[in-house]
Amino acid sequence: MNLSSLRVPAGQKHPRKRIGRGMGSGHGKTAARGNKGQLSRSGTSRGRRGFEGGQMPFQRRIPKRGFTNLFRKEFAVVNLEQLAELELKEITPEVLLQRRVIRKLLDGVKILGTGDLKKPVNVSAHRFSDSAREKILKAGGKAELIAG
Repeated sequence: MNLSSLRVPAGQKHPRKRIGRGMGSGHGKTAARGNKGQLSRSGTSRGRRGFEGGQMPFQRRIPKRGFTNLFRKEFAVVNLEQLAELELKEITPEVLLQRRVIRKLLDGVKILGTGDLKKPVNVSAHRFSDSAREKILKAGGKAELIAG
């Protein structure tokens, strides 16, 4: 038996590369970074999102158009047909959250007029479409606006 015939136990790791510890280590001089170039310098950060090696990033190359309203309100939308399935007399945003008709309240709830109501229902919401309000009132219910 000699050293070359010994087997390494399972799971044992290779020894760590000791970079920049002199020429005898095999990783001296350029410390395994190659010669010159951006990645050989200190302080470089690899893989920043959108970074293209100094080329003008795609996000800055493409033309920009339009406008983004920072004050836009986004509503959780519910149709009348969904309210009819609930078969409740009083419907509020809290009830819609509990019954998982909507996932998040966002800036409020808006009721849209797709579908029909057979029974009178009192609906409280932040917004109503004209057709939804009309159909709720025609069925004998109430459409209450929530302020805010």
